Amino acid sequence: MYPPASSTFLDQDIELKPSYTLPLAFVIAAIPLLLVQAWLSVALAAMGLFLLFQAVTIRLKFTPTAMEVYRSESLIRSFPYQDWSNWQIFWQPVPILFYFREVKSIHFLPILFDPKMLQTCLEQRCPVGHFR
Repeated sequence: MYPPASSTFLDQDIELKPSYTLPLAFVIAAIPLLLVQAWLSVALAAMGLFLLFQAVTIRLKFTPTAMEVYRSESLIRSFPYQDWSNWQIFWQPVPILFYFREVKSIHFLPILFDPKMLQTCLEQRCPVGHFR
């Protein structure tokens, strides 16, 4: 299960595990579409393969002060929680998109990581401004 909201948990770095659900759904949906619209099927499969590559290489890490984005072992970007005004995970039954807003910018990320752990980390580390 997921760790409780304790000071020990909040002091740890949590790296989210990858989820291949969304990329594989794109690739699988492209197969029957091939019979109807070949070019659209190829585009959908290419998008699925791109998302699959991203799921393999990109990682989100929640630290006590920021959400960090890594490609392999290299830090790409850090998003300090103090700059966040709100966040939301869209389509809860089948989460596919993660939105968060910083003071000066808006970000949308496909769900390429464990959505339940993402929700847990967000609720415990950045509860301010959350809306559903």
